[in-house]
Amino acid sequence: MMFARLVILVVSSMSFLHRFHVSACDTTCADKPVFTPSSLVVKFGDPTSANCSVCELACVNNQYGVESPAGVTRKDGTTISWTVDSLTEWSVSSLCFYSDDAGHQCCTFLPVTVYQPPQKVSISVVNLTGPMLEGRQYTLQCTVEHVAPVKDLRVTFYRGQTALGQPQSINSTGTKPVTQIFSVDISPGRGEDGAQYWCEAKLELGPEGPKLPPVETSQNITATVHYQPHLEGSSHPDTIRVREGELLRLNCSAVANPPPTYTWTYPSGRREASHADVLTINSTTVSDGGKFTCSVVNLLGNVTKEFDVELQANPTGIIIGVVVAVVLVIVASGLVAYYCYRQKRMDQYNVKEVFSRSHSRHSAVPTAD
Repeated sequence: MMFARLVILVVSSMSFLHRFHVSACDTTCADKPVFTPSSLVVKFGDPTSANCSVCELACVNNQYGVESPAGVTRKDGTTISWTVDSLTEWSVSSLCFYSDDAGHQCCTFLPVTVYQPPQKVSISVVNLTGPMLEGRQYTLQCTVEHVAPVKDLRVTFYRGQTALGQPQSINSTGTKPVTQIFSVDISPGRGEDGAQYWCEAKLELGPEGPKLPPVETSQNITATVHYQPHLEGSSHPDTIRVREGELLRLNCSAVANPPPTYTWTYPSGRREASHADVLTINSTTVSDGGKFTCSVVNLLGNVTKEFDVELQANPTGIIIGVVVAVVLVIVASGLVAYYCYRQKRMDQYNVKEVFSRSHSRHSAVPTAD
């Protein structure tokens, strides 16, 4: 019990003396102590050291030293070395001082920043249980765990390799490790379907810090965005002209998530459901001329596209028809000519036969005795 009280008394006395030195310290004196380096940035648990050149002349015969809650000191003339094998204090205030004969104290503080890189960085979407919907607002949340000092933390959100705004930070004087949450709002469109979102936590510790700032990144989350159908071309393209009997192909390509279904309405009014975005008619007929309508539908909406099809007579058919007609005319003409020729021949034959019969009669008349 007595030992515990003694320890408390000693600690309290040391704290009082430290506060006394700090409160009475003059940091503006001409011949003030100089730390080398002038500031330290140390990872928690790592070793560190600094030297203090106390003064040129003023402190030679006076009291001087280095006060710090951690480490050991060694004097070499008016130079004092301060060494820590493993810095495990989050708040370190090192003071190099000397006192003159009049009791005036001159001193210099050594700023020491103790840092701890994030143990874990993770990203999530707040209150999301299914796919995102196009145009809706969502909140990305980046959780940075066990990092210090949080005032030097910079957090950036990314979509792919594109930063979403400026790095975020908070204004805090805390020196011990904390877990901090940062957030950013997004409104994804169909172009973000399949996009990779992630966040980066970086400790920017200044020129005295590591050459490569401590950086930790989160996992990637892939956005699934549902959106209504969007046509890839015009909703009312120019009139399509096709000859009768030729191939007709109508393209109704659209993008949508979830995938859409297509309903084709023919000029005759007939409807046909399909999962294909292209309608193919291998050989057109007269009934294929007119307006075709393509309806593209999914759970979020629909869009339509109209096609005006003008069916033209096939010149091949016309040529064949003309040829057939000519052939028929030729055949008919030939038949007529043949008939006329035969009729003429028959007429000539009949005349000869009549003449022959007439001659026979005249030859058969008896003569007078």
